[in-house]
Amino acid sequence: MKEAKKQGNDTQSSPTWEMSFLDRWVDRGGRWFSYLFLISGLAIVYEVIARYVFGAPTIWSHETTTLLCALCFAYGGCYCLARNSHIRIVILYDRVSPKFRRYLDLFNTFAGLIWGCMLIYAAYTLVEKSWFTPLGEFHMETSASAWDPPFPAWTKAFLMLALIVMTLQFLLRLIKTLRQK
Repeated sequence: MKEAKKQGNDTQSSPTWEMSFLDRWVDRGGRWFSYLFLISGLAIVYEVIARYVFGAPTIWSHETTTLLCALCFAYGGCYCLARNSHIRIVILYDRVSPKFRRYLDLFNTFAGLIWGCMLIYAAYTLVEKSWFTPLGEFHMETSASAWDPPFPAWTKAFLMLALIVMTLQFLLRLIKTLRQK
């Protein structure tokens, strides 16, 4: 029974794995974000019925569904990192000593931290362009559709927020890994 748990790709797969306070917060938030997928599915069903049964398509369904799914996918990175269930190739990791695994963990965590910082900077430039005009006036980017909501600006801001959370998760992991003996 214990062997089966060890081989699974979940939070139990690493013998030193323990969620940080931020990971626990993200894990709980994941339950709420899963409802956005349900709402998105309901919006699609509503659109199909309205369009093909009543001949009255909506102007909001496609953009709302796109926003909700984008928010869920952005949050999904934080969620997978919190649950230690991100995709990885363990052929080398499983064959090395625990001491060398620690070095691999340090490298992976440090690389994730650097990656996160670079992506936060890139996301910041996108958010700045989508929330402000070149003259610095506040004006949120919109979808330029008949409905024209500011969903592109919201999506970019949420993506930056998710990247900040992921980078903090990597920082907490790096600190934890450095403290281990």
